Amino acid sequence: MQTIGSLIGRLLYFFMGWTYDPLPEYWDKKSVVIGFPHTTNMDTLRALTYIKIAKVNARLLVKASWFFFPMSILLKSLGGLPIKRNKTSGFVENVVNEFNKRDELVLALVPEGTRKQVITIKTGFWHIARGAKVPIICWYLDNQSKRTRWLGKIYPGDCLETDLLKIKKIYEKAGFVIPLNNQK
Repeated sequence: MQTIGSLIGRLLYFFMGWTYDPLPEYWDKKSVVIGFPHTTNMDTLRALTYIKIAKVNARLLVKASWFFFPMSILLKSLGGLPIKRNKTSGFVENVVNEFNKRDELVLALVPEGTRKQVITIKTGFWHIARGAKVPIICWYLDNQSKRTRWLGKIYPGDCLETDLLKIKKIYEKAGFVIPLNNQK
């Protein structure tokens, strides 16, 4: 089934006019993948499609309101995981527990949390990665060149701000500026 999904994904990328980097050497079967920017629902489609192309068993966080019939069937089949953004119901702890139960888990999300312009990103990804003791892998939707790219990997340390600055520098090298509240 993954081979058919990979073929369909490659065709979709071709018809969208997009290309993609292969999985990087530093890929980790237990990781949190963050992606920037999130400007359109097509970003989600490209991410879900790439998961199939690369034959990665990943879960992509998607706004819960998108999980309505029949869309919920499609999103779940592509690895979508509904997230309620307006509640703090122990989500980070639940995801950390899932990482601890499994030998493989790739969680993909967009820290911007919305397609609207944001002042600062959401940092739940860092708390999940740090709690699960897994790396954060940086993915970039390069709209100018119509290419999805892998940019780097960090292991969360003890300081959120320090790690956010590391991530910011990774993306700046690719030409994208991450919105952080305290720009340094």
